[in-house]
Amino acid sequence: MTRILLLLVCAFLLPAQRDPILVPEVSQHEIAVRQGFTGTELLLFGAILDPAGRAAAQDYDVVVILQGPPQPIRLREKARFGGIWINAASTDYRSAPSFFALASTRPIADIVDERTAAIYEFGTRYIQLSPSGVIETGEQARFSAGLVDLRTRQGLYQEDVGGVRVSERVLYQARIHLPSNVVTGTYVAETFAVRGGRVIASALSEVEVKKVGFERFIEQASQDYALVYGLVAVLLSVGMGWASSRFYSWL
Repeated sequence: MTRILLLLVCAFLLPAQRDPILVPEVSQHEIAVRQGFTGTELLLFGAILDPAGRAAAQDYDVVVILQGPPQPIRLREKARFGGIWINAASTDYRSAPSFFALASTRPIADIVDERTAAIYEFGTRYIQLSPSGVIETGEQARFSAGLVDLRTRQGLYQEDVGGVRVSERVLYQARIHLPSNVVTGTYVAETFAVRGGRVIASALSEVEVKKVGFERFIEQASQDYALVYGLVAVLLSVGMGWASSRFYSWL
């Protein structure tokens, strides 16, 4: 909040410029994932000023997008064969956002046209995925829709039309829920100011999601000492299995 107040004061001292000024902020720049983490709510807020640094003389639509670190992923389709579900076709993506959430003042179709929405990824249907190798257009569309559906059901892809509130044409805010199954890494929050179907201004903020405590130690060990970590995991699994069998044999 202090940062926003300082930038608002500076904005009044800036010479006039053509584009409006966006001053974004997030409620937490660092989210700690501990044992028993059940998710958290992130508040994205800020101010939008006119070119002279005053309260906007016109109404702007605001679109906020929060994206998690990109990941490679392999998707497999299931097919029923002889009464049994088996793996069928599959495809690989070099890059897919691990998390995607959008909030907007109004439905996207009422804010921009289809082409602009696709350019700025205004919605889960417009997420730009990077398939590996050559894939037929229809098949790519089917797998992309499947990925979006899967991650939507997991709470990792979200859309909240009307989730951005603008007060006095200046202050905006949106709340985005981060579920417990989010991956660690750097999350990028991008805010867009839109007027007349055109993106007038945009600004970025970052949020770091990281594990702390014992979870952090385990994650670091799995990366730095992968072989030892794997052997210990196998030994623990075998040991627990043996202990369970001995326990039940005594009953």
